[in-house]
Amino acid sequence: MRARPVSPSLLVEELADLIADRPRDAWVRVAVDGAPAAEPGRVADDLVEPLRLRGREVLRVPAAGFLRPASLRLEFGRTDPDVFYDEWLDVGGLTREVLEPLEAGRTGRRTGRRMGRVLPSLWDSERDRATRADYVTLKPGGVVLLDGALLLGRGLPFDVTVHLSMSAAALARRTPPEERWTLPAYERYEREIGPARAADVVVRVEDPRHPAVVSL
Repeated sequence: MRARPVSPSLLVEELADLIADRPRDAWVRVAVDGAPAAEPGRVADDLVEPLRLRGREVLRVPAAGFLRPASLRLEFGRTDPDVFYDEWLDVGGLTREVLEPLEAGRTGRRTGRRMGRVLPSLWDSERDRATRADYVTLKPGGVVLLDGALLLGRGLPFDVTVHLSMSAAALARRTPPEERWTLPAYERYEREIGPARAADVVVRVEDPRHPAVVSL
């Protein structure tokens, strides 16, 4: 497929249109997937206001708020790329507290939880303790924007997935030295999941200031 260069602002507008075109009587669970060097958090942040202008209630949920406790993440050391890949994200907590309550067609009677009631964060990995965040209730039609790395291929129930793609060389170049131990995890992600094939939208971000839409 051919990449189509776009400005960062036009990219956000096109993504906002795509998300806002989803049925307005159901929640929209959006994943912005990418390594930190690809700046998925910035893209998700930039989408908030355009979606609100399109009449959508929006909640930002960084995946970093759903990392597992240090005793589990760091059990085999602080720089194990396989543990980083397999164990750092609390997939069960993220599903239970954010994604399942926003599943179309589900009711509080089935789940024991009022639908649309979401916990925006669960664990503060810096302090290594629960965040004690309050639940937030989203009305049907509301959008959750979740950003993070290695999100696809885990069975997480998203409605729209955006993958910010970087070549191995660009990722290595833009990853700080103290984080380069994670690079084998991203190589494994490309090999085992193929996020560019799994995502609804793929954006090439060799330089995040100059994105190019591969599929949209």
